[in-house]
Amino acid sequence: MTTVEGTCDPAFSGVRDVFQRNFAEGREVGAAVAVYAGGRKVVDLWGGVADHRTGRGWTADTPCFGFSCTKALTATAALLLAERGAYDVDGPVTAWWPEFGAEGKEGTTAAHLLSHQAGLPAFARPVSAEEAADAPARAADLAAQKPEWAPGEGHGYHALTYGWLAGEIVRRLSPGNRTVGEFVRDEFTGDLDLWIGAPDEVIERSAKLTARRPGKNATEAPASGGTTPPVPSEDGEVLSRLASAYTDPDSRLNRALNNPHPGKGGYNNPVVLRAGWPSAGMLTTARALAAFYVDLVAGRVLKPETLREAVKPRVSGPDRTMLVDSAFGLGYMRPATTFAIPAAGRKSAFGHTGAGGSIGMGDPEADLTVAYLPNLMGDQLSGDLRAFRLVGAAYAALES
Repeated sequence: MTTVEGTCDPAFSGVRDVFQRNFAEGREVGAAVAVYAGGRKVVDLWGGVADHRTGRGWTADTPCFGFSCTKALTATAALLLAERGAYDVDGPVTAWWPEFGAEGKEGTTAAHLLSHQAGLPAFARPVSAEEAADAPARAADLAAQKPEWAPGEGHGYHALTYGWLAGEIVRRLSPGNRTVGEFVRDEFTGDLDLWIGAPDEVIERSAKLTARRPGKNATEAPASGGTTPPVPSEDGEVLSRLASAYTDPDSRLNRALNNPHPGKGGYNNPVVLRAGWPSAGMLTTARALAAFYVDLVAGRVLKPETLREAVKPRVSGPDRTMLVDSAFGLGYMRPATTFAIPAAGRKSAFGHTGAGGSIGMGDPEADLTVAYLPNLMGDQLSGDLRAFRLVGAAYAALES
């Protein structure tokens, strides 16, 4: 039986129970979960194997790849610059990125970039992991590209392109033209074990992603399936529709998720981890990711009024990429099929999920933050409920 280590306030023992049960039922290889309530750390647990190839155990400071949980950090960086007056969120992108007006995109606003309305959910040509490390070039590709729908006339998850769209706000408008990773670390995560673009020392001790459960010929994480958020649904019709799109190489879903291609080793590829894709490039501990949301909810990163405006849903309903309902504020997910939250948090929770089942979220009304990072890639098409159950246990503890 896997030993779960760390600390847990007795009032939140339900979170520990769910976490241990996930291991006992063979749903985990290695994972960590952290919960803060009222700004106080009440759960900090980890367990299992960080590297299935060597048997290296998961420790207190093991970072794990956060996939699209990264997008919340990128959005926060962009919003901080807006708060400082660097640009107008509802103003035209061409005011600070003139080239973006090509191919009928002159009416695109920064809000469209931040809320998946830009009509650029996928690159028009194949992009390698090495090419993806060149953020200015990838942003230029998107600026020249024709949108798949008129910007602002619908939303569809920009699984990977989001990083080079929202990230360009940071690269062009931050003092020193910093990368998202540099800006985030300089401005609000410098003391946390959180990197968007990690040094080799951090990559070496990070958890290695795998696509197989224990005892079932574990392999490296798949090269595909990059950043799709978990869809915890048991609706057969929904899952059938997703499965069909996922296996169709020409579908918008497939094109959005799998280009750029991460290359050999999938998302364990050091080329990807060093580059720090601003859509899906974060290595972090669950403790650090939850602590980021603590600071965000407490008004230490963005002003409270900035965050209130940012979490208001800008779009909701059928997602042109994901084919299920999604909801987004300015970069943050809001409760929907793609961001499943227990009833107690559906009015005020925000955050972002990531492939394989990871989540980072905050709830200002409940004063609760939760982060969960597994290295076993969950099967979204069968409904990965690990994070949902952990978040549910955290809310249940508040109500007891």
